[in-house]
Amino acid sequence: MVEAGVAHAALVMVGDEAIAWAEYGTPDELPNIHHSKQYLAEADVMPDYRITCIFVDKRYRRQQYAKVALAGALDLIAAQGGGVVEGYPHEIGEKRMNNSFVYNGTRTMYEQAGFEFVRSKGLKNTVMRRTVQPA
Repeated sequence: MVEAGVAHAALVMVGDEAIAWAEYGTPDELPNIHHSKQYLAEADVMPDYRITCIFVDKRYRRQQYAKVALAGALDLIAAQGGGVVEGYPHEIGEKRMNNSFVYNGTRTMYEQAGFEFVRSKGLKNTVMRRTVQPA
């Protein structure tokens, strides 16, 4: 889908296999986010881009590939002119969460990538935001 131009994603490749990716796009391209009713009711600005899903193949999890995918998406956004970028990572807390449920990374990972906490969204999700300068 990425090669066909139907979707935008930063792909992390091992050889010719995509083992991780971060999906991104404009709010028009990615309108369906979890807790959208609450999100829209509390929205202060609409971002230029959203990062809505970060996936890492289970054989490669816990090896920092989610961070690589996130950084790749930010680089691609910068190459397309940059702008305000939102992500919706999970708030993990004390209890360990199954990796398959952390489909958009963690708040800590986004903070390390320069995002700032905006607000909570739902029970364990957050709205994080940063501005990406044009490349």
